[in-house]
Amino acid sequence: MISSNEVKEIATKYGADACGIANIERFSNSPQGFNPVDVYEKCKSAIVFLKRMPSESIMAQNPIPYTHTAYLLYSVLDRIGLNVCRHLDNMGIPAVPVPTDTPYLYWDAKRTHGMGVISLRHAGYLAGLGFLGRNTLLINKEFGNMVYIGAVLTGATLEPSPLVDGFACPPKCKICLDSCPSQALDGITVDQSLCRKTSFYKNERGFDIYACNECRKKCPLRLGKR
Repeated sequence: MISSNEVKEIATKYGADACGIANIERFSNSPQGFNPVDVYEKCKSAIVFLKRMPSESIMAQNPIPYTHTAYLLYSVLDRIGLNVCRHLDNMGIPAVPVPTDTPYLYWDAKRTHGMGVISLRHAGYLAGLGFLGRNTLLINKEFGNMVYIGAVLTGATLEPSPLVDGFACPPKCKICLDSCPSQALDGITVDQSLCRKTSFYKNERGFDIYACNECRKKCPLRLGKR
């Protein structure tokens, strides 16, 4: 039908900086309701792709450059996903896009805890695009944690990409945990109710602002393995 390499070439053609494939079997440990087949029952494979954020955007003292760049990347990734779906659709291959950020259905107001339709960072790991650091971010060998993630679910059975091996957080490194002003990280997950207190706010004009990114900025692997 179509090969994994051809799919990766399609994603790259539409602007992805990297692309990997995860077969549906790799999602066997997904929480109930958040497996790709819960989103699209025909799903056999997840096409996952990355877009690199300009490395210095996170270092600006003012939060606006990082906020602006992040929202632009969400839009770019959603556009890549849409174009990949349209391309596959023209080939007779079923595919549906996964929102890069919003909308999503699950929201626990009491805990201010939201979950996307699938976990894109876990999908990135399962597609061989990196590993999940102690800061819970996907860390890519070439681009570090300065990546944003998109995905397309397809009914095509594709050969999965190899998982990342031999690339991980430095042993005993706790820089991200110690840098978190809200102490929201425990090395395994993030407490969103704590994280949101310092990482996100609306200004008086009503604009959404990302106000904290210490766990991303202070990571020794922020720019990948040099």
